[in-house]
Amino acid sequence: MKLDVNALGTFYRMAREGAGLAAGRLTHMTDVETQVGVTKLNFMRGSEICQAFDDSTEKVGIRVDLDGAIEGYSVIVFEREAALRIVDTIVSEPETAAFDEMTRSAVTEVGHIMNSGFVDGWADVLESVIDVSTPELVIDESADQFFNDVDETAGPGQENDLALLFQSRIETVDTEVGFSHYLFPTHRSMSALLDRLRTSDGIAYDKLEGFDRMAERGAKEIATTATTLTGIETSVEIRRLNFVSLEAIPQSVPDEQLVGVAFEFDGVPSGYLVFLFDERSARKIVDAMVPTVADGVDGDPGEFDEMETSAITELGNIMASGFLDGWANVLDTTIDHSTPEFIHDIGAAAVDPVVVQLGSQQEFAFVFDTIITADGRDIDCEVYAIPNEADLERALNDLDVDRVEEEPTTAEFQEVDNA
Repeated sequence: MKLDVNALGTFYRMAREGAGLAAGRLTHMTDVETQVGVTKLNFMRGSEICQAFDDSTEKVGIRVDLDGAIEGYSVIVFEREAALRIVDTIVSEPETAAFDEMTRSAVTEVGHIMNSGFVDGWADVLESVIDVSTPELVIDESADQFFNDVDETAGPGQENDLALLFQSRIETVDTEVGFSHYLFPTHRSMSALLDRLRTSDGIAYDKLEGFDRMAERGAKEIATTATTLTGIETSVEIRRLNFVSLEAIPQSVPDEQLVGVAFEFDGVPSGYLVFLFDERSARKIVDAMVPTVADGVDGDPGEFDEMETSAITELGNIMASGFLDGWANVLDTTIDHSTPEFIHDIGAAAVDPVVVQLGSQQEFAFVFDTIITADGRDIDCEVYAIPNEADLERALNDLDVDRVEEEPTTAEFQEVDNA
């Protein structure tokens, strides 16, 4: 199975078109204004899907099987309270607190109509027919109950297989109702569509799997480096390979004051690497690396002085070296990165310069996004690695997958002493 940017771009447009139709139908049913949130194509393994999904909250899902131009299944997932609020807008009963026969029927109908909206959008883009089965209602906390019985897609039983997951979000304006949508196409269906839509020789799918594993190693190297330099035990929490439009990248960044470090890297591939901390996490990092400087300002807002800025940029510089050196070793190439650029800005503004730079060359991007967390401490670091798509295709075609597990990273640093 091979893919290319044109085929993935078509899939992305399918997801956006379907989300727009589903949002319109939700508005029509409930008289609640809606808007399409972030749409992503995620390359994920079953274990990663379960990790992201299993957050101990009860969810309500409406699942349908698909046949025709796309085979697989589609599921709308609400948080329990959001599903009940949706039901309250369309049934003439007092405020609902439980799922009785009427509310189950109502939410199933809502989910089915929205699933059909997504499917109609995909069919329009593909100019093909996609059949939808009778909807199945699922109410549970466990991912197993939502994604079971899926033999050929990335369900929990396919943990070692990297699959393409379509994920869209529609949000209601001025209310606390939202949901996520997942499309799990079968490998056979995906392979046929990719062959139909591809306009180049493409990239062998196992090459993408190899690069995904390479990014995973890079993420673990970042966590190890952060632990060594700060003395704070850190680990990789969530790591995903996404295919998104450039305009969607700022939408995924938290809308709060952020502190970070950005790099441009050059070689095969070239691109950008950005580390982002919330302001409190950045203060804790400074406190750990230079205790005498940050004493008494833990968590306080305000500007970062020269020494504090230097501590953050140095951490970012060494983490970037570990991450990119690992890529260069596996690809048997050289990847250089620029001097670090310190960022202190709000939300999307922190990544807008990167998006503007890439926007002159491409419409879409593969984005490796990672969350690094400190065990027992309130420190999070979001990592965005955004390669140039043309360079990435060349790098993937030259990738020897067997080298991924064999080649070491080459970051060198001195361990910090916080005693």
